[in-house]
Amino acid sequence: MCPEAGPERRLVSDMGLSTLLERMPVSWWEADEGLRIVNCGGGAFHDPGTAQRFVDSLGGTADAAREGAAAEGRESGIDRRQVRFGGRLFDVTSCPGRLAGDGRGGVSGLAVDISALELGRHGYAAFTDFADFAPAAAFIRDAQGRYLWANHAYAHLYGTTPDTVIGSSVTDVDAPEDVAAFQTLDRQVLSSGKPVRHTIGYHRPDGSPGRAVGHRFPVAEGGQTCVAGIYIDITDHTLALSRRRAAEEDLQALSEHSGLPCALLSPGGRIRRVSASAAELLRVRVPDLLGRPAHRYLAPADDLAGLRHAWRDLVNRRWRRFQTSAVFLDARGDEWRARVLLTAVSGGSRRARGVWAVLPHHTLPHPPLPPLTAAQLRILTLLSAGHGNNEIAASLRLSRQTLDYHLGRLRELLAAPTRLALVSRAYVLGILDPQAWPPRSAVVRRPAGPT
Repeated sequence: MCPEAGPERRLVSDMGLSTLLERMPVSWWEADEGLRIVNCGGGAFHDPGTAQRFVDSLGGTADAAREGAAAEGRESGIDRRQVRFGGRLFDVTSCPGRLAGDGRGGVSGLAVDISALELGRHGYAAFTDFADFAPAAAFIRDAQGRYLWANHAYAHLYGTTPDTVIGSSVTDVDAPEDVAAFQTLDRQVLSSGKPVRHTIGYHRPDGSPGRAVGHRFPVAEGGQTCVAGIYIDITDHTLALSRRRAAEEDLQALSEHSGLPCALLSPGGRIRRVSASAAELLRVRVPDLLGRPAHRYLAPADDLAGLRHAWRDLVNRRWRRFQTSAVFLDARGDEWRARVLLTAVSGGSRRARGVWAVLPHHTLPHPPLPPLTAAQLRILTLLSAGHGNNEIAASLRLSRQTLDYHLGRLRELLAAPTRLALVSRAYVLGILDPQAWPPRSAVVRRPAGPT
């Protein structure tokens, strides 16, 4: 289990550790050569101003650290002392160098609030109870790898109790494949005298892999320098992220290789993701579609009132699915009608996180057509059902002359010389629904219920 690099690891580690340290009596700081604070955190140092006043109260931390090292004949420059600040007593460890640096150009330090030790047995017991039942796993080991203390959260990671862990060795508690890596980390902390923030892997009692993020640092315990660690188990979180990434990759592969035109839209109707086939239909490059409002690619002459109403119901999670028909406008100005399946993407709030739009069927692109009247649509549906002129005229209560006029106008609008061509063009252009019988116009189709 060696520390792993990466921005995701650092983000999770910093967030988890920062939240934990704000609730525990542990604080840390980093200062430059002029002893100006450049980084700080923990329970006592919620802001750089407080940390700066604390460092100033030490009376020259860098000089003190160097003088302390010289007095003890050490080259590390580590200085340990107890300091009162703000009415509290701190056990302070400071050394030259930044935490992430090479030991030069500044100073870093760790301050542990030990005021509770002065409050007598009652105060110390309260702190002990807090540490024992804190949700973060914590431990203290000596230089030989023997556990001096562990809380309930740490013991729970190994399926045991603190009493079983305390007094045992790292070789007794941890999995054999993890022991060497843990011992190496302990030696690094003891030799450098500096805290280490990292993400580590470990094995659970059942042999399954686990992940933890946290902080390992030196502490003084019983007159000797030991290693302490505070960790948050992120195994389930990491597994959930891995499964989510795999699902997104599968969905991306499906949308790209299925050949179906589809797009993921935000609740506001902007395109978040779009397949190559959908971009090809619109005659626009995929990067040029991302972030654009989807309604820009709908024909302005199309009746969108039903679609807008359905969209609001989907976003507000009153419906999960909706099927309709819409006329799209591509980059060349041609129109084509498509059947649209809309599915809301559930989220943690009362609104959907997005809406998937899939076009399972679409017509051929064609120049924009003038809108047809209700009578003309009715004539087309009756004509496609096989009715003769006399039947159509009687059904619509039209004279033969008026019907002949409408038929001539329809042949002109759809560029169809015969009755058969007129029906065929009506289906090809998406005026009639190709999946309906008896024939009907391609109008909004609502779901059976609010599913």
